This record gives sequence, structure tokens and C-alpha cells, in this order.
Amino acid sequence: MRWPYLEKDYHYLSHLFSASEGLTIEKFIIRQKVERAKELIGYGELPMAEVAQQLGYSSPAHLSRQFRQLTGLTPTEFQRLGPASPARRSLDSLI
Repeated sequence: MRWPYLEKDYHYLSHLFSASEGLTIEKFIIRQKVERAKELIGYGELPMAEVAQQLGYSSPAHLSRQFRQLTGLTPTEFQRLGPASPARRSLDSLI
């Protein structure tokens, strides 16, 4: 796939990104989505199905799996920790 406005091939850009950031574009995006999920879950106002839908996941279970892989916690466990937990990182700390 080519991105015409960049005039570069995806694989080329992916390689540059990985070399620069130390992870793939896909993993970077997943991390960003999980960090956003942390914010939304922390508010406690939306059901998991809504959080998953807002973040483009096919199901709450898919979000939950990726969330647990990255944080070691289920979304429910994370929510129970509360806002002062060191497990919570801001989006700015990832960039």
C-alpha cells in the first residue's frame, strides 16, 4: 500500500517508525488505545461495550485481552485501583 500524500510505501514508513520508536506502528496504536481506555474506564461512566466501541474494537472481550496483555490487569481490576494508582500513566508519558 502506498500513501500518495507521503509518496512512501507503508513498509518503508513502518521500518522507519520501528527503528525510531523500538516498536511497530500497530503496537504503538494499541498502546495509545489502551491508554485512552484507561482514561475512559477511570471515569466509570461508560460500560465496557461503549468504551470498546469508541476505541474501534470489535468487542469488549478484544479490548479486555489487549488491556490485560499491556497492563497485567483486567479493566475491572484497573478501575478498582482508583485514580491515584501508579499503574495509571498519562498519554503524554507515552509520547
